[in-house]
Amino acid sequence: MHPEADKYIFLGDGEDAVKAFLSTQSIPLISVRGNCDFYSKAPYSTVFECEGKRIACTHGHLFGVKSSLVHIKEFALANKADVLLFGHTHVAHEEYDDGLYILNPGSAARPRFGNPSYGIVDITPSGIAAFSAKIK
Repeated sequence: MHPEADKYIFLGDGEDAVKAFLSTQSIPLISVRGNCDFYSKAPYSTVFECEGKRIACTHGHLFGVKSSLVHIKEFALANKADVLLFGHTHVAHEEYDDGLYILNPGSAARPRFGNPSYGIVDITPSGIAAFSAKIK
C-alpha cells in the first residue's frame, strides 16, 4: 500500500477482492474489468486525466497482449494517451515507445515469473516515471 498515492488503479481479474481490500482506504479506485471478472459492471477500458497527462487503462485481453502489443498501443494512441496501463499477462513489462509510457505491473497475487509485483506511475512537472515494484 502507498498511502501517499492519489489514486489506485486496478487492471482487472479479482475486482471484488480488491474493492474489499481497499474499502477502508480514502484513496479513489479506478477499475477496469478483466476476463475473469464475470459479473463486473466496470468498463473494459477507461481513459482519464491526471496531472495534465492522459492515462489509458485496460486489462488487455481484448487487445491480444499475450502475442503482441500492436493493438493495445493503437488503442492508447487513438486516445491520445501519455501512459498506457494494462494487465492480463501476469508478467511485468515496462517500455517507452515514442512518447508513450507503457506499463504492465505484473501480478500481486499470481505472477507468472518471479516475485509478485505492482506498478507505480509518478507524474511530476519534470516528467513521468512508470515502473513495476517487486513485493518480497
